[in-house]
Amino acid sequence: MDIIRLQPAGLVVSPAFSHVAIVPAGATTIYVGGQNGVDETGAVVSTDVAEQSSRAVENVAVALEAAGASLADVVQWTVFIAADADLGAAYGAIAPRLAGPGAPPLVTAALVAGLGVPGALIEVGAIAAVLPS
Repeated sequence: MDIIRLQPAGLVVSPAFSHVAIVPAGATTIYVGGQNGVDETGAVVSTDVAEQSSRAVENVAVALEAAGASLADVVQWTVFIAADADLGAAYGAIAPRLAGPGAPPLVTAALVAGLGVPGALIEVGAIAAVLPS
């Protein structure tokens, strides 16, 4: 029993993302709400989007670990980046960590006017699935 990630004919093929994921029955689904580049006190870690991006993904990893999962179990990522931030720096900092084993996960990304946390330049959420042992 595996999670199946598809890049169907007729849709762009990308090494960075898949279009469809099929999670088999019996898997545990874990939802991680949007994480910003903040420390454990809620303070934004830097004004640098790459540093915030790395911390946001690390915060997702901490949340997943608390639920018995890891970044490798992520089926879909949601990434919001402030429109005035350096997209290349933000994505460059997180892209290597978004990829899992095998076919890439699904990724939804958007440039936004702003985020709920003052000073935040990125917010990252995830949906993971852990297959039964």
